[in-house]
Amino acid sequence: MIKKALENLGIAELNEMQNAAISAAKKGDVILLAPTGSGKTLGFLLPLLSVLDSNVSQVQALIMVPSRELALQIEQVFKTMGTGFKINCCYGGHSTKIEKNNFIQPPAVLVGTPGRIAHHIRLENFATDKVQTLILDEFDKALEFGFQDDMEYIIRQLPAIKKRILTSATKMDEIPRFTGVSNPLKLDFLNNKTNAPDLQQKAVIAEAADKLEALFALICKIGTKATLVFCNHREAVDRISDMLWEMGLPNDIFHGGMEQEDRERALLKFRNGSHKILVTTDLASRGLDIPEIEYVIHYQLPHNEEAFLHRNGRTARMHAKGTSYLILSPDESLPYLKQQPEVEVLPGKNVIPKPSEWATLYIAAGKKDKINKVDIVGLLLQKGQLAKEDLGLIEVLDHTSYAGVKRNKIEQVVKLVRAEKIKNKKVKIEISI
Repeated sequence: MIKKALENLGIAELNEMQNAAISAAKKGDVILLAPTGSGKTLGFLLPLLSVLDSNVSQVQALIMVPSRELALQIEQVFKTMGTGFKINCCYGGHSTKIEKNNFIQPPAVLVGTPGRIAHHIRLENFATDKVQTLILDEFDKALEFGFQDDMEYIIRQLPAIKKRILTSATKMDEIPRFTGVSNPLKLDFLNNKTNAPDLQQKAVIAEAADKLEALFALICKIGTKATLVFCNHREAVDRISDMLWEMGLPNDIFHGGMEQEDRERALLKFRNGSHKILVTTDLASRGLDIPEIEYVIHYQLPHNEEAFLHRNGRTARMHAKGTSYLILSPDESLPYLKQQPEVEVLPGKNVIPKPSEWATLYIAAGKKDKINKVDIVGLLLQKGQLAKEDLGLIEVLDHTSYAGVKRNKIEQVVKLVRAEKIKNKKVKIEISI
């Protein structure tokens, strides 16, 4: 079954950490320490395939994560594996009614944030007596976010746990007793040279008053590739984003003060290439499904080395290369940098990068309306007269869907499909702002 799952994921072979995790999970509880982007998700999902029972129609594996974006990412990976087992996702900001209805036919695997899982357990929306595998992903981050009480409550409601897998991107002095982890096999890949990212570290030197101009000049130089710009506070994210728009650089934002729908839309437009620049807080430094990021820019310096490492972990993931830029004033330095970064020379004249070749189409129907990717592809290729190469990433959410479409074709597509139906139902279709 693992071989078939890997074929469905398009993965030829597992890395050393993933093989070690699968082997360890057969022997007992596991603590897996590995950097962001090293493939931990498969390290704990693949071992599930040998313990899930198709004859049990209740939740058998519970995966707790610190963020809704990480929950959605794990759900998507598991679905792509094509195991035949149902997985559901629950998290704050998602409809509790939809989640409750999903438990009418319980999933074999439930993934979600501690607060929302605790909510469903308190209301007895799903039975916990068949949960035999507990996975605590990004456990260090969950503690940092203050989820200890919810996690402790949830674990007390799981009487049949046989295996516990705990993952972390940082070393932990001790594992809290409430996890129930017993005599674990500890796998530490945090300093594994074979997994070390191919990351270049560079610096842009600018006076404090000139930082925004330096950022603008840097993006003009590199801005045709996916770029994350990190700030320390939500207010800074909003301010920097507005200023970049005023300077002619399209971008999107991502931080904890946004509505869930706005956060999801920002991420998917970044994933499908409609926006090449995402200005964000450290919320985007871990657990997000945003692959192939070539550049990370630290507009504001991280508070500590751990935050710095997690930010940089968004690029040079798995086998890719990446570059991390620090925007420093002349007298600034980072005490934990092993060597002085190479100084990036900015151009004398700024040329604003051309807009992305992709734009995003919004479709006001989703999974709960019985709409799937095949329906959308059919509509856009047949009625919208698109060629296959003009259609990009398609993402179907509960009640909305989004499709990447070549920018020079999207207005024509909207005109052609505006009056069309999907599954015999009239659906609003427009260009996503």
